[in-house]
This record gives sequence, structure tokens and C-alpha cells, in this order.
Amino acid sequence: MYLTTTISVALVLTLIGIEVLTILSARHILQSVKENVNLTLVLDDQPDSLQLSRLHNLLQIAPFAKSYQFISKQQALEQHIQNLGEDPTQFIGYNPLRPSFEVQLNAAYSNTDSIQIIQNKLSQFTIIQETLYPKDVVSILDQNLERFSIIVLAVALILLFIAIALIFNTIRLHIYSKRFLINTMKLVGAKSWTIKKPFILKSFKIAIYASLLSLLILAAAYFYTKNYLNIIIFIPTTQNIIILISFILISAVIITTLAASIATGRYIRMSTNDLYYI
Repeated sequence: MYLTTTISVALVLTLIGIEVLTILSARHILQSVKENVNLTLVLDDQPDSLQLSRLHNLLQIAPFAKSYQFISKQQALEQHIQNLGEDPTQFIGYNPLRPSFEVQLNAAYSNTDSIQIIQNKLSQFTIIQETLYPKDVVSILDQNLERFSIIVLAVALILLFIAIALIFNTIRLHIYSKRFLINTMKLVGAKSWTIKKPFILKSFKIAIYASLLSLLILAAAYFYTKNYLNIIIFIPTTQNIIILISFILISAVIITTLAASIATGRYIRMSTNDLYYI
């Protein structure tokens, strides 16, 4: 019964782990999409060196800039030739392209309101002639990402509720088989906490063993999908691993010990005759 309970709880914890992985993966995808939004600052043909230096310094410390790159007129011309295969200097006799800064935005600033604030802040630099960014992409992100996040969270909460109910029932069934032992302890004068303590401790051990088994299952699934199916279902950063392990362990301990306490308390309150009819 102890082994069966541990395996059952481990399988349900694996479901919880999959929920956490789904949320972390969705979060990583959303962040990656947002951080692919670039802000292009088109400068004067011959920008003032003092303002150019000030703009460099601002972008180095600005919280909205994840990274940035200065592209000179010559670099812009070389990129144009490489991308389009034609040299405009051969037709008009000079380089019409302007120097610019390519700024990669942090995810938190990849929305219309934040970009507007950034543009207002950069308006103090007269060397900036134009600020370009993919307005259509940002508009779509503004409209759909919040809705997508709500849907993912709602599904996760529903699955979490189901997982909690399954663990509660598993622990309750485990204690159900001990209901007459609980009644005997009550009849010989044992206090409520004295009766509950061994069941809570056993449930705590079940939670630890089940968590370890669940993490092993998830690790095996990760390596199998990565090495044999070439599918990456999880980005194994230190932060993500800590979140996954902590959530599974804490969830397992809280749910199993609480379920054990509630189930044991129920049988303590029941009379001996009632135990035969449940």
C-alpha cells in the first residue's frame, strides 16, 4: 500500500511538473518573441560627436536596452549590398544611407506604451532623425500575449486542481485502510495530535520519495525527447530547474500532509459503528 501510494502520488506530481514546464516554456517563448523587437535610431548624416557620445552612454545604462549596436554609414552600405545585391553609390555617386543604432529591447519594454515613452526620452537628442520599429508586430503582441498568458494560466490552474484532488484521494485511501487502527488508538485514550503525527510523518516521506521519482520521470522524458526526438520541451536554466524542483517538493509536502491531517481527523471524529459503513 505504501509503495502503491508513493507511485500514484509521483505520477500526479509528474502532471504538476508538466504544468510548471508548460508555464516556464510559454514564458520563455513570450520573452524571446518580445526581445526580438528592435528599435532603430536613424541619425544625422554627420552626427554631432558630443551628442553621439551621450547617446552611447545612455544606451549602455538604459534599462530598456538589452543590447545595442552602432552601424556607421559604411557598415550600412555593406549590409545593403549584401542583402539586396546592388550598390547605390554606382547609381547616384554617393552613399545615401545614414548611421544608426540598432537597439534590442528588453521584454518588459516591447509594447506600444513603453516604446512611446522611450521615444519621448530620446527626443532630447537632435541627432536622431527617425525612430523605427515593427509597429504591426508590437500591436499584435499587445493584443494577443496577455490573452495567451491568461489561457495558459487558466488551463494550468484547472489541471492543478485536478492533481490536488487526485493526491487527496490517494492519501485518503491510504489512511482509510488504517481507520480501525486510528479508532483503537482513540479508544485507548490517545490524543488527536498523537494519532495524527505518524500518519503525517508517513505522508511527508511519501511526498519526498514521490517528488524524487517524479523528477526522475521528468528528467528521463527531457533527455529522451532531446536526444532521440530532437525536441526541446524545456530550457534547463538554473532558475527554471530551481523553480521546478521547489514547486514539486513544496506542493507534494503541503498537499500530502494536509490530506493526511484532514483524513485522519475525519476518522478520529467518527464513532466505531460508523467505520463499518463507509
